[in-house]
Amino acid sequence: MIVPGASSQGLAAALAAELGEPLSAATYDRFPDGETLAAVPEFEGGDRAVVVATTDSNDAWVELLQLQDAVREAGASEVVTVLPYMGYARQDEAFEDGHPVSARAMARAVSTTADRVVLVNPHEERIADFFDVHVTVVDAATCLADPLPDDLDDPLFLSPDAGAVELAAAVRDAYGRGETDYFEKVRHSGTDVEITPSDADAADRDVVIADDIIATGSTMSQAVGHLDEGGANRVFAACVHALLVRNARTKLERAGVERVFGTDTVERDVSAVSVAPFVAAAVDSVAVGE
Repeated sequence: MIVPGASSQGLAAALAAELGEPLSAATYDRFPDGETLAAVPEFEGGDRAVVVATTDSNDAWVELLQLQDAVREAGASEVVTVLPYMGYARQDEAFEDGHPVSARAMARAVSTTADRVVLVNPHEERIADFFDVHVTVVDAATCLADPLPDDLDDPLFLSPDAGAVELAAAVRDAYGRGETDYFEKVRHSGTDVEITPSDADAADRDVVIADDIIATGSTMSQAVGHLDEGGANRVFAACVHALLVRNARTKLERAGVERVFGTDTVERDVSAVSVAPFVAAAVDSVAVGE
């Protein structure tokens, strides 16, 4: 049975259709004191439970842990936890003395009641090592080519930094033509990022900037500004995880992005394609302990 978190109801339904398995009618409540309660009143013991929950907020993390515990309490034969987007994944080290490794703390909490975990494009693949159970990492970047216009003119696929150039190349390969390059990015703080233009000539070309996450949109907007100065034609933004927090959409629109395309790992109005087929393959192909 597929058990959706409140933030992943659309993806959970798509995954249920892909796997041909029933979709649980999970419930989500809040007590007067602010505490949450996520439950699975229809779950039948003995079934495999696939909990699908994007953890894009602290409440979502609590809800996930409650859903895992609820299906275990109801007698699930196996608990598979799908983290379409894993919050805190960018806090994968102690950046200052006294800081936690938050990604590790969250991974250990999930591991207490999951038999295995599926991660979709975690910010760093080494995040998988923080879990105490088997982890399958899914790369869904290629699906970002699907919603792109068919008529891109001499397309240039750029990543905001060298670390995401393989993702941009995957989108380019799936699209079938184009060139790949990246910007140089220097992060001065959590909010202060400096972008240096790439060497690729963007003049009179359509450009796709591809990344794993768009959060505040600041880095992406800077990149678009450089492309505009370089005479680019249309500019599209594509990402696996479209967090789009605060005024990110406004930043991107003001910078000149024609369209933003994301997946349903974070369900937004820009979720133009589903990662359900990739997740379904991972859920069904890996057995516990392999």
